[in-house]
Amino acid sequence: MNKIERVMISGGGTGGHIFPAIAIANVIRSKYPDADVLFVGAEGKMEMEKVPKAGYEIVGLPIRGIQRKLSLKNLAVPFKLIASLMQAKKLVKKMKPQIAIGVGGYASAATLRMASGQKVPTLIQEQNSYPGMTNKWLAKRADTICVAYDNLEAFFPKEKIVKTGNPIRNEMVAIEGKRAAAAKHFGLDPNKKTILIIGGSLGARTLNESLKKDIALLLGAGYQVVWQCGKFYFNTLKSELNEDVLNSEQLYLSDFIFKMDLAYALADVIISRAGAISVSELCLIGKPVILVPSPNVAEDHQTKNAMALVNENAAILVKDIDARDQLIPAVKSLLEDQEKCKVLAANIAKLGIPDAADRILIEIEKLISK
Repeated sequence: MNKIERVMISGGGTGGHIFPAIAIANVIRSKYPDADVLFVGAEGKMEMEKVPKAGYEIVGLPIRGIQRKLSLKNLAVPFKLIASLMQAKKLVKKMKPQIAIGVGGYASAATLRMASGQKVPTLIQEQNSYPGMTNKWLAKRADTICVAYDNLEAFFPKEKIVKTGNPIRNEMVAIEGKRAAAAKHFGLDPNKKTILIIGGSLGARTLNESLKKDIALLLGAGYQVVWQCGKFYFNTLKSELNEDVLNSEQLYLSDFIFKMDLAYALADVIISRAGAISVSELCLIGKPVILVPSPNVAEDHQTKNAMALVNENAAILVKDIDARDQLIPAVKSLLEDQEKCKVLAANIAKLGIPDAADRILIEIEKLISK
């Protein structure tokens, strides 16, 4: 088998693309410490900050997507695309990668198109149950397509599909034996039933409004709440919540939870959006989950991700539009039904793929060996 020496990884725009890309890079470096790994992203996007923090070099392309609203910025899109293709072509020629890996996002469209044109083997990793536009476009030219869900033959050539799962950050899901430490960290009681609600930054609004409306019912029933509300909402919530609620010993409110392994360890029920990587983490956590898909994502990816679990009786779905009235009653109902909790936990755990990054590495090695 050929040694992995030069790898180009491209994509980004969201954490759902960036963190799997970094996980793939990490597994390559763990086996091939001297491998040259170059990331290619889009200028001004999140990957330009996150990738260097993870210890990897990144080059930004000027590529941009078309604005859905009428905008003069759209006039520059074709020119930025041509410039990005030319820059990607130069990068491929200079590096001569053994393989180019795309994880979704505009940058990967330009990079993998130029790589395949120069006969570089290409692999794409699709995180969602409904593929993004970039990966659908690249699929015909890709050599291997690594996916996290079944039934993607409608979008990709069947013979290229390999189910590997989504690579996730292992430290996030290492929860065994941490409940007592978690309770101490959050200042809560390890013996009380605990609800974890995970709002992000932009996607937290509905979750926050739903919880704010009825949190007193949960606390009054003796439940604890660990609430990540997002930085844009933290100060507003602190000013709007009832003083008794805000000062309750049963509530931990934070804009961002850095110790997610402890939050997962303490949780008895988890409320979350349905981003692909969040769902993959939740499958490995193996606890009862209520998913509230964000309606503000392209092609309604999150609802499709959620339904992949709901159809296996592995999660409960509450629609965003219904959440303000239905979310808290759904949580209370679930916590009062221990049999349902056991079934959901068992079924979601069956869907977890803990070695996804290693599976992807095997596919990378296969392509390089050819």
